[in-house]
Amino acid sequence: MVLRFLSKAREPSLDDIHAQQERRPSAAEAIAADRQRKSVSDRKVTGASQITVRQSIVPVSLVTILFFLWGFAYGLLDVLNSRFQTALNITQGQSSGLQGAYFGAYFIGPLTYSGWFVRRFGYRYTFMLGLSIYCVGALMFWPSAVKRSFAGFCGSMFIVGSGLSTLETSANPYIAVCGPPRWSEFRLELAQSFQAVGSVVAPVLASYVIFKNIGEDGKSLESVQWVYLGIAAFVGLLAVVFYFSPIPEVTDADMADQAEMTQAETGYVDKPLKKQYTLFWGVAAQFSYVGAQVAIAGYFINYYTQARPDLNVKVAQKQGANFYAIAQALFATGRFAAAFLMWFTKPRWILLVFQTAIMVFISLAIAISGPKDGPNWSGLSMLMMVLFFESCIFPTIFTLSIRGLGRHTKRGASFIVSSICGGAVVPAILGNVADIVGTRKAMVVPLSFFIIAWSFPIYLNLFKGKELDAYRESKVGLEDHKPEQSNVLKMDEAGLEKGEGIETSQFEVSPLRS
Repeated sequence: MVLRFLSKAREPSLDDIHAQQERRPSAAEAIAADRQRKSVSDRKVTGASQITVRQSIVPVSLVTILFFLWGFAYGLLDVLNSRFQTALNITQGQSSGLQGAYFGAYFIGPLTYSGWFVRRFGYRYTFMLGLSIYCVGALMFWPSAVKRSFAGFCGSMFIVGSGLSTLETSANPYIAVCGPPRWSEFRLELAQSFQAVGSVVAPVLASYVIFKNIGEDGKSLESVQWVYLGIAAFVGLLAVVFYFSPIPEVTDADMADQAEMTQAETGYVDKPLKKQYTLFWGVAAQFSYVGAQVAIAGYFINYYTQARPDLNVKVAQKQGANFYAIAQALFATGRFAAAFLMWFTKPRWILLVFQTAIMVFISLAIAISGPKDGPNWSGLSMLMMVLFFESCIFPTIFTLSIRGLGRHTKRGASFIVSSICGGAVVPAILGNVADIVGTRKAMVVPLSFFIIAWSFPIYLNLFKGKELDAYRESKVGLEDHKPEQSNVLKMDEAGLEKGEGIETSQFEVSPLRS
């Protein structure tokens, strides 16, 4: 079944694309067609690959709301992890089942239904599908809390993860391709910054809501029920809003057309998906990075609790949620800072510097033990700095991995999103190791995965720098840019001029529209 959904049956061929380049639609036509709210064939060149910054502001802003939503869901996940350890009497290793359920959905969705759905029906209806699934998962938290069933919570979280993985399968590539290609990394970094804001808001809300009405024994889950009921109502309304919103479709044919427009600068050559080696290296790096990031976030409160032997567990958990909110604020700050830097600096450089800093600070967080009976503030500070430098890694790996995929963009994006399932693997390893040696020493687990992810920016800077930098110089989508004919059409015209076996009366090349 997976192979069926991953098949290239709906992917445009080069012949499909070249046949439409004789009369390329304009970006204005793509936006006008969007008002009909119909799904668009992935083989059709719509002209949306030439959307300007001004034309992209509204759709990109609307989709950015989705980033806030899953940042909020992710922030709650980490707090619920420690909350359920107390309320349901489960171990650190068992509580990693929440991460397993949430991120396990990322392995299934993008490689099956959501990856197929976005290619078949387009971005708008994939957004609506993801929001609808998310709504159902949020509603399932109510009966799970009533029954006090950890298995029920894991099932509910799996449905939530399915909805969010569907959103990510569409939203990440949409932000990356909706607008001039030279600002692709900047757009996704800025949009993902609001995901980080959601991750900050969630722990603060948890501290004042989920950890506030927990009963005398600290085991009440009533607040959890109401929080997720409110999320379900908001998400359901948002699905309706997206039906009426301006979301111009950017097809794989558009991306292939755009890639050929930049061929002179980037040296773009169309290759089969199986030979897109940068993509698959990016998938491995993303799997390792996300797994390590989720592991650290999921056990941050446990690290805090063990770093504060001077406090009882209930007080330490509540304070830990507040400190985690501060750490997520650093994460959000890092994202905005990285987005600012990307306006001026090469993204591949930023990725290398930030990933190197991560390994330095997590090594210090492991090595510093602190006083025996007092707080380990130094270790905590180092771990919080890890979150700051984690900030830009995911969106930068994503955009650099799909650069130059052309007609394979949507399938390639599905592979990258599916690699988020690393968040189901590494936390389980860390949780079980932490039960044996403690959370601080167990942080060597995410460190080992960070090393794997670090190989990707090294590879990019050594072997792909010239090609990636060329996209930064692209004029496609800029106000004063007029698209040129593809090389195929230029060759045809050259053949006509030389009279190489073709009579002029037999073949005519029409002028392209900008």
